[in-house]
Parts: sequence; structure tokens; C-alpha cells
Amino acid sequence: MEKEGFSHKYLPEFVYGGIDGAVTTFAIVAGSLGASLSASIILILGFANLFADGFSMALSNYLSMKSQAELHLNHKDSKFYRRQTKHPVKTGLMTFISFVAIGFIPLFSFVLAIFTPISPSAKLTISAILTAFAFIIVGGIRGKVVGKHYFKTSMETFVIGALAAVIAFFVGYILRGLVGY
Repeated sequence: MEKEGFSHKYLPEFVYGGIDGAVTTFAIVAGSLGASLSASIILILGFANLFADGFSMALSNYLSMKSQAELHLNHKDSKFYRRQTKHPVKTGLMTFISFVAIGFIPLFSFVLAIFTPISPSAKLTISAILTAFAFIIVGGIRGKVVGKHYFKTSMETFVIGALAAVIAFFVGYILRGLVGY
């Protein structure tokens, strides 16, 4: 069995955390804009999502890996346990780091607007463009991990992210009357 380096071994966790971080954070941005919420509310919801959801995903990944190891140990499958090369803490940490790093991208223009005047439409445009690039890049990395074509996996990830954003925008738009309720 060939020994993998840290970056290759934990690449699936990077992809998993990164895609979910970008999807959920941009969905919050889109839903908030659909509901006509202010930029400050978008930042509050976005950062709350980054850290709470990122932590939850990391902890879930950690517990999943730990449970898998314990299950095999309890079944006396010590060969499997010795072959398991991923450390549960490292898988959780990689998931968290990628979730927060890639998930921050949709919020970047809103943070930038604190220091530089940017129109609301420009904030949305910058956020959408940067998030689209994030989906494409992470999707391409995903293609490398699973051995598929870069363009196909990039577009697949982009479409999933775009659909999530459209759904979030329309849910926010439909429910915008609840603001101030």
C-alpha cells in the first residue's frame, strides 16, 4: 500500500467541507437578499453559519470516523484498524478549516463593504462571481479526488450551488413579509 501525503489523504474532507461551506453560506446570502435583509444581518447570519455549521460538520465527521474505527475494533477486525490511516481529529479539523475558508468567500464582498463603499448590487455581484469560482475550483478538486474530468465535476458542483442559491433566494423572497414580525 502506497503511503499518501497529508494533503492527498485529507483532500476528500477539504472538498466536502468546502462545497458545503460555500453552498450554505451563499444560500444564506441569497435568502437574506431575497428577504431584503440588511448587509449587517447577512454578515451576522453568515458568520453564525460559518462557525456553528462548520463546527457541527467537523464534529460529525470526527464522530463518524471514530465510530467506524470503534465498530471495526469491536468486531476484532484489527487488520482494518491498522490499515485505517486517517485520524478522526485531523478529518474533523480539515472539514472545519475548509468549511470556514471556502464558506467565507460569499461573505467577502459584505465584509469589504465595511471598509469601502460598495453598492448593494455590487456586493451581490461580487459575492456571486467569487462563489461561482469557488464552486468551480472545489468541484475541479473533487474531480481529481474521485478520478473524474475537471470540467464535468466543476460544472456539477456549480449547478448544485446555483440551485441551492436560487431556492434560498425564493424562500427568502416568499417569506420576506415575516421580517419584523
